[in-house]
Amino acid sequence: MENKWQGLPPREKLIKFGAATLSDCELLAIFLRTGTRGVHVMELSQRLIDHFGSLYRLMNASKEEFQAVGGIGLAKYAQIHAVAQLARRCFTCQEALKSHAVTSSEQMLDFLHSSLAHREREIFQVIFFDNQHRVIHTCEMFSGTINSVEVHPREIVREALKHNAAALILAHNHPSGLAKPSRADRDITQQIVRACSLLNIRVLDHIVIGRGEYVSFAELGWM
Repeated sequence: MENKWQGLPPREKLIKFGAATLSDCELLAIFLRTGTRGVHVMELSQRLIDHFGSLYRLMNASKEEFQAVGGIGLAKYAQIHAVAQLARRCFTCQEALKSHAVTSSEQMLDFLHSSLAHREREIFQVIFFDNQHRVIHTCEMFSGTINSVEVHPREIVREALKHNAAALILAHNHPSGLAKPSRADRDITQQIVRACSLLNIRVLDHIVIGRGEYVSFAELGWM
């Protein structure tokens, strides 16, 4: 049977032109390596992306959801989830931010999305900076439920003093996927700002992470 997936294979295309030139389907095909009986690996990759609707949903699908796709076994599930976890560990590694002045909001958002967007509970994370805006420490300080998290400003100040931080960025996720801040989000932000100001520690931003979206208090003029 003629293979409709003609052209340079994904692996060779990556080597020749770079990973950025590959489509989502081609990148996924490299990790899957092989298709299933009668199904080319490129066709399988496209089928998976179409079934889940996006790479994000594919990479975060449960074992049961994954097996609901006909002809897909646990081996493919393991391959995809191993890649997803490896990517998260890479982007959430503190070394990805440390020793560099954070001048790119995109860099910070990539870090926060990778560490928070997939979480099933609300996580309150704080990123601490020195006086040259270099990251010196990141910490998931509080963990909550699916729709709330209890935050203690005093603990944030204590952690900032411990690391001799001059500034910090607050961040937390909304497992619902919607990044719209609540009244409680705004209230706790102001409490933290007041507590930090007593020790000349600047709160640069509070970023709420959803799925594929975010809200920055600083961008809205709320800081």
